[in-house]
Order: sequence, then structure tokens, then C-alpha cells
Amino acid sequence: MPIARLPDALINQIAAGEVVARPASVVKELIENSLDAGAGHIRIEVEQGGIGLIRVTDDGGGMAPADLRLAMERHATSKIGSIKDLERITTLGFRGEALPSIAAVSRFSLTSRTPDHAHAWRVDCPDGRPGEPVPAPHPPGTRVSVRDLFHNVPARRKFLRSERTEFDHLARTVLQLALARPDAGLALLHNGRSLWQLPAAHEQGHVERRLAILLGEDFLGHALHVRHRGSTCALTGWIAAPAFSRAQPDVQHLYVNGRWVRDKRLAHAVRHAYRDVLHHQRHPAYVLHLTLDPEDVDVNVHPAKHEIRLRDARQVHDFVARTLDEALAAVRPGSDAGHGIGHAPMPAQLAAPHQQAGLMLRTAEPLAVYGAGHAAGSVTAAGPGDLAALADAGTVPAAFATDEAQPLGYALGQLHGIYLLAQNAAGLVVVDIHAAHERILYERLKSLSATGSVPRQALLIPEAIALSAAQADWVERWAPQWADWGLEVDRTGPAAVTLRALPVGTPLRDPAGLFRDLLADLMTHQASARPADQHHALLASLACHGAVRAGRALTLPELDALLRDMERTERAGQCNHGRPTWVQLDRTALDRLFLRGR
Repeated sequence: MPIARLPDALINQIAAGEVVARPASVVKELIENSLDAGAGHIRIEVEQGGIGLIRVTDDGGGMAPADLRLAMERHATSKIGSIKDLERITTLGFRGEALPSIAAVSRFSLTSRTPDHAHAWRVDCPDGRPGEPVPAPHPPGTRVSVRDLFHNVPARRKFLRSERTEFDHLARTVLQLALARPDAGLALLHNGRSLWQLPAAHEQGHVERRLAILLGEDFLGHALHVRHRGSTCALTGWIAAPAFSRAQPDVQHLYVNGRWVRDKRLAHAVRHAYRDVLHHQRHPAYVLHLTLDPEDVDVNVHPAKHEIRLRDARQVHDFVARTLDEALAAVRPGSDAGHGIGHAPMPAQLAAPHQQAGLMLRTAEPLAVYGAGHAAGSVTAAGPGDLAALADAGTVPAAFATDEAQPLGYALGQLHGIYLLAQNAAGLVVVDIHAAHERILYERLKSLSATGSVPRQALLIPEAIALSAAQADWVERWAPQWADWGLEVDRTGPAAVTLRALPVGTPLRDPAGLFRDLLADLMTHQASARPADQHHALLASLACHGAVRAGRALTLPELDALLRDMERTERAGQCNHGRPTWVQLDRTALDRLFLRGR
């Protein structure tokens, strides 16, 4: 075929293939136009999942009659006028392709009125070509009606899914835009039924109510508000506690200058901040708004405008990761930050009250790795009859008096050698001893490592460890790193090494077993491209294998020492694998169990 100019109608249909994938794409473009026009309230009416009808009505600035036909031409826009404007995009739309592309694949009607006109004007596009504007009744603002999407492109229409599926996509798009601009009211109706009625929200409390409506009360109950400004960028929003982690990345909303984006580098920055508190198979939940100089962001990358390029991507990545890491680290038992972030949600059900509790208060081998005043040999053994003596000695306040300075309260005992039971001002605290001790050890090792190297404690008798030849080769190959990680180990045979020292604070009960477990874990991380990740992986393994094991009985002073260390430790709400370390059961829940007050 010879080269020929394509007809305008076909050009618009080709453009629609880039911009309009499904009804959700239409809704996105129309709502973005409304927001750019300064709308304070937007009403979205949908029928048949958006295939039959999409009608978007706003109270924005509207358009003059002379602009209506221009708005239906490709690359006609009021949002940019020069290359300098293109380099500083501050609006959601800017190409001027959306309306003609949508009109090319639907039965399209555009009605608009500016505040200084006595009435509105309407333009109909029966075949993708705009007719003459005619007078029409409408308040100031704009209404766009899109009927029978892809009626003239059957090859596209057959790829649409069921009404329910298409509406699910559309509703998610509206949700993303509602989270992006809480200052604009939104109403969504499907087949005449109201799904959302969201008033404009300007104060934080009202914005959080919108969050609860859109993402659920559970998200808000676990959310920590973040607000931080750097020299070139600012980050605000909400991140959820690790206890609210998801099996899928379905509650992840990231906005750059008000635009919802998919950016792998920024998503990695968020996940990096959660690396020490979230299981690797789980996903964090967040709503984050990143503000940058528009000149540092290139949004002219993808027709749907979901992708961006950043001028200094590495600096922005580090800013986001550092801000969120510090926010998560600042939350610990008793802190005021967040809505309960730092501890797991209250369990939905507890064991029946008539079941045997299995409470243990008994003597035990001293625990040598807790805070000051609880070193080995300095702990007084406590049994079931020693509570009064401990209270008199000041270890536990008389009658277990609550103390706001000790938000986790005071230990009552152990349950099945696994859980610590404590009383605080709110009620009952249940702690997973191994998980809590693991976090304490890990943060302590990280702190020591940050000073240059982890201090070592020499073994009284060096431990000879038999390994496979391959394992011994691996130990020798990584010899320079062992000292930095607080270990002293050398190869003493074809399939043997000798362990001479471990990091300070690591239990010395089974150094050979600890090293074998550590080596096995570390070998799984040897392909990591980042030395810092390998370093943290080894410290996490040390903490995990060195923490108190289930079934080990501890004394009351040791249990109290654990509580005090948790209160001083960053990220104490989760172990290194992202599991919760403690839960709070308040008095109301306890009274409900026993029907008190009923």
C-alpha cells in the first residue's frame, strides 16, 4: 500500500487504544479533568459497570461556548502552552487527547457552563465528530456523558470483562483519586445505587474518616501518620503497622505531586523501610504523598500517565526509605505515635475461660542478656509465694500498681513457657518471649555494628566444629567479614573450623549449634547484591538463634527485665520476621469474656 494520511476518526480510535483500555480509563481521565478545573464536588454515575453509561458532573470552572468544540480536538488544551510548561507539569492532564479519544469509541456528549454565562452549552459527538454547540440547562460546571463504550469498535468491546469486574476496576480508580484529593467531594453511583458519598475533607480528622470509609476502619486503626519535609522534597501520609500486612500489594497508594503512580524504585524504598519488621512474603499497606519540584519529575512518559521519571531518583529513594524507617523505629510500647501501631491487633477470640491457664511462676536459670541490673547472678529467684517479697523489694510495685512510665506493666508469669503475661494500666499484656527477645538482640547488634564492628566475647574453650568441605571453603572465603560481624572463626582442617568468639550478648549454651544455624542461614543470602543486606541478614540470624527458646522458664525479675528492654527498643512491636511480639487485652475485653456488668 502507498503511504496515505489516516482519517481523523481512525487516528482518534488509535489514540483511544492507548488512553481508553476499559471504563475505568474513561473515569480516570474525566475525574482528572474535573480536578484540574478546580471542582469542589464531583458526581460519578455509572451503569452496567461503565459499559452502558459513564456520567461525570462537576462544579468546576466550566468552559465557554467557543472552547467546547476545541476541547474535542486532539492536542488542544488549556494546561500547557510552551516547552517550559511541559517541563513543569502541575496538572493531572496536559496532552489534550482524552476527550477526542473517548468520543471516538462511544456516544459522547459534553455540557458546560462558566459562572458568568446565563446558561450552559452542549456539544454532541454522534460519530466521534463534534456538532455545533447548542444551549442546554446546567449549573456552573461541566457534565460529560459517555454511552455504549466501544459500540463502534467490536474488536475492543469483546475484550471487556463482566459488569462486576469492570465496575471493580472503575471503583478502584475512583478510590485512588479520592485518596489523592481529599479536598474534593466525591459521589459514586452504580445502576442508581450509591456506593460512596464523600464530602470534601480539609482537616486531618476528616481526611482520616475518608480513609476509614475507603480502606476500612482496620487500616485506620493500624495507621501511623507521617509528615516530614526535606530540603528538596516532602512526604506525608499514612503507613500501616506490620500487623496489618497484606498477602497482596492491594493497599499501596503512592502519589507524586498528587498523581497516582507505579514506580518500582519508590515502591522499593517503602519496602526497604519495612525490611526489619515485615515478613518477606507479606506486603506493607500505605497511602503516601510525595511532593517534589515539578521540574524534577517527568510525567510525559506513558499515555496513561502512571509512570514517571525522577531527576535524582537515588536521592528521593533514600529520603523516602529513611523517613519511613525512622517513623517505624520511633514507635515503641507507650509511644503516642500512630493508632496503636507497634503492637498486634487484639485477638478476636480467646480460649474458653474454664480451660486451665497453665500459669508458671517458678525459678529458672538467670538470663544473661537483658538490661542493666539484670546481669547473670544478680537476679533473685522467685516462686509462686514470692510476690510480696518482690513488691517489698521494689521489683514489682505493691498490688501491681499501674505506672505510666512502664507502659507494658509488670510480669505476672509465663504461660506454657512461651508467653509472658503482664498487667499494665490498660489490662493484660501477652508477650511472645522468643519474638520479643529476638527483636531486642537484633536492635542491639545493629547498634553495636553501626559503631564500626560488633564487640566480641571470647569462648573459654574454643569450639571445634565439623562441617562439609564446601561449607569450610565458604567460611574461609568470607573470612574478612566475620570479625565485622562479631565472630572469630578460622579454618583448621579440610572440613573443620574453630569458633573462638561470638558477639557480645549472644548466649553461649551451644556455640557450635548456633554457628551451624547461622552459617546455613547466611549461605542462603550469599547471592545478595548489597553488602548491607548480607550484614543485616547475618545479624538477624544471630538474634534469632540466640534468643530465648520456647519452654525455657524465666524468673519474674527476668520477665520484668524483658518488658523494660522492649520499652526501650526500637521496632519492639515485631520480631525480625515481622511477627507481632505483644498484644494488649484491655479491661473492657476481659469484662466481656466474663459477662461483667451485664
